[in-house]
Amino acid sequence: MTDGMVVSVNVGAMRPNPAKKVGRTGIYKEPVDHPVDVRAPGPRRTGLHSGIVGDEIGDIEHHGGDDQAVYAYSREDYKWWEAELGRTLPDGMFGENLTTTGLDLTATLIGEVWRIGDTLELSPTFGRIPCATFQAKMGEPKWLKRFARANRTGTYLRVVTPGQVRTGDPVTVIHRPSRGITVTEAFAIYMFDPASLPRLLEAEGISEHLRAEVEDRVTRL
Repeated sequence: MTDGMVVSVNVGAMRPNPAKKVGRTGIYKEPVDHPVDVRAPGPRRTGLHSGIVGDEIGDIEHHGGDDQAVYAYSREDYKWWEAELGRTLPDGMFGENLTTTGLDLTATLIGEVWRIGDTLELSPTFGRIPCATFQAKMGEPKWLKRFARANRTGTYLRVVTPGQVRTGDPVTVIHRPSRGITVTEAFAIYMFDPASLPRLLEAEGISEHLRAEVEDRVTRL
């Protein structure tokens, strides 16, 4: 049974970045009307950066790599923000590669697996931590805090099985971990509830990088 659908595939070319010393950014993503290849990009700093072929990432120190190969955001969460902000938010506005509908991304489990189209399989890894570039693009007061507190972060995904994605592709959740944690709960703990960090270590699907960071933070509590 189909759980959702891709309503837009968005790809970004480099533009000047006034918010960071990096000097350029790929956050300005535009919908494309053709199939796009998706593959694991490899390590963040030395790999191919984005999992979406043709998509570009400027700040490779903080974005991209296998654990952030693809970024998804839902139309449902966009509608919530449109009501909050009183403005229209088109697909790709938040810099996501995939705009979805039908999937409740606030209930998405880290480590579950999405089948998209015929062969592509992606797995959620964590929510999006807002940065200065995002703040500059949105132009909203205290945007970083508002976005984080709302905890409608969308989700980063790693590539389980490479393939193609196009607008209109169905999305089916084909696996859910038995000891899972939602992206929403994990983000809230990571950002605002350090006493609950051990909960992240008990969950399936947490990336090695996140696990190592959380273990280090736990030892310093």
